Amino acid sequence: MSFERLSVEAIARSVHGGASAVDVAQAALDAVAEYDLIQPQVWTLRLPAEAVLAQARAVEARIAAGEVLALAGVPFAVKDNIDVGDLPTTAACPAFAYEAERSATVVERLIAAGAVLIGKTNLDQFATGLVGARSPYGAPRCVFNQAFVSGGSSSGSAVAVAAGLVAFSLGTDTAGSGRVPAAFNHLVGLKPSKGRWSTRGLVPACRSLDCISVFAADLAGAALVDDVLAAFDPEDDYSRRAPATPPALSMDGLRFAIPLPDQRIFFGDGEAEALYAAAIKRMEAAGGRAVEVDIAPLLDAAKLLYSGPWVAERTAAVEPLLRATPGAIEPTVRAIVQGGLATTGVETFRGLYALEGYRRAAEAIWDVADVLFLPTTPTIYRLKHLKAEPLALNANLGLYTNFVNLLDLSALAVPAGFRADGTGFGVTLVGPAFADRALLDLAAHYLETFPMANTPPLDLTPHKPGIKLAVVGAHLGGMPLHWQLTSREARLVQATKTAPAYKLYAIANSTPPKPALVHVGADEEGGGSSILVEVYELDVEAFGSFTAEVPAPLAIGTVTLEDGTSVKGFVAEPRALDGATDITALGGWRAYIASLQA
Repeated sequence: MSFERLSVEAIARSVHGGASAVDVAQAALDAVAEYDLIQPQVWTLRLPAEAVLAQARAVEARIAAGEVLALAGVPFAVKDNIDVGDLPTTAACPAFAYEAERSATVVERLIAAGAVLIGKTNLDQFATGLVGARSPYGAPRCVFNQAFVSGGSSSGSAVAVAAGLVAFSLGTDTAGSGRVPAAFNHLVGLKPSKGRWSTRGLVPACRSLDCISVFAADLAGAALVDDVLAAFDPEDDYSRRAPATPPALSMDGLRFAIPLPDQRIFFGDGEAEALYAAAIKRMEAAGGRAVEVDIAPLLDAAKLLYSGPWVAERTAAVEPLLRATPGAIEPTVRAIVQGGLATTGVETFRGLYALEGYRRAAEAIWDVADVLFLPTTPTIYRLKHLKAEPLALNANLGLYTNFVNLLDLSALAVPAGFRADGTGFGVTLVGPAFADRALLDLAAHYLETFPMANTPPLDLTPHKPGIKLAVVGAHLGGMPLHWQLTSREARLVQATKTAPAYKLYAIANSTPPKPALVHVGADEEGGGSSILVEVYELDVEAFGSFTAEVPAPLAIGTVTLEDGTSVKGFVAEPRALDGATDITALGGWRAYIASLQA
């Protein structure tokens, strides 16, 4: 099994030169299928193979007709908080999911440029997190060492590129979500200036701060995507017109700012500290001059993102779900967004005033330096350690990223080496708004001193397939017993329906309320219907302990899904129907619970 990173530029050039876009698409599909044996949690949804190949055939037809396509045949992925027409957008929360009527502007532009969409990728739920572990679809891992987090929230997007499944992917970046995963997985992560790329069709995290970002294997790939996406969008209220003369930066006499020695914080990660010191020397070798600056205003501004009123902006994005079904939100994410409910208007204005003060103080940096040159993250964490301290360790990862969008800056994350355990370390060039292209040029000089090709092998430890379990009621995401799955690290495989052969009943006098799913067949008079279920995967030990807790009159049996496959699932003994209410017509348990609250 071999996975090689893909070049956006090389694919587009070869397809225009006569190579088959269909062959490129098929190779991507094959790689995705193979990597499913390693990390199936990369994806929330993949397009059917025929739909992918149809896109590729359309690209070949357009080229044959004389079109010049900047991204001809280039396979890509989209983070699942960005709309793709006629596909569900989940933001990694099945209870929130909706079918998008239209693709986001960025997706429309990429497909118009000839790119071929493979699927939608996993993320920290509602893009709230820098770790990649806050999702019912499972936690993507660092491609070089699966014991470590992938970084987030754009976790699946980064892994898909780093594993060579697609040539580029769209992420998003509010606090660093498009940069942190780039560092851990040895990628280029371009976070455009706010408003430079359209955010129409994006589920907001903090709408006033959100940026759609890109992961690519190299600078040229990120630049090509930027060529396609950098445009004013009149349909996006937050879109901005680029200045006629954007900021210019040159290695000739470049002054790059680094933190004061006591502000170079790595939380005990001596390897990261050494790698940053080496990166500074390489930047100097490329022609820059290091300038020590006080980054206290940046770090103080960063605290506003989670300790100030901007938490309420995250709350605003999910408030209806938070109030109606708080249990549907991943516990750590819920703890964060619930805090915004108490934010007052007075606190909001105080936060805005404080930010302007930090912004003015930060402007002084540009008097002595042309660009900031910072560690992308201070360290990295093992997944098992993160679970013990999810909030504190996540916050540590955002030390050098959280302030960037608050202060309206541009940023480009690039690789800067590896720790002995294989995990990646990166640095970020930060500049004024709309300095994006200048940052790409500077990074090219830096990377000449640090070849991108020097990467360790991927960690291809096989995923151990577990047992699939269909749940239909109180164990659904957001329902009272869902914790019995999350505590066992169950991974959501899909939200689907049963075959049209079941009836659903609300069991009488059950606390919390529970359903009974009964197989009645499809051909009998008053026969069955398709009932909404969620299918989770648990390892064998977790499945055994879960089954042991299932109380009578419920039991675990076999349930047939609408695609004809069978999985383990909840069934009911005949006595469960004593006094039960037939709720089959509602189509699922969520609709029944909603009817009780109406």
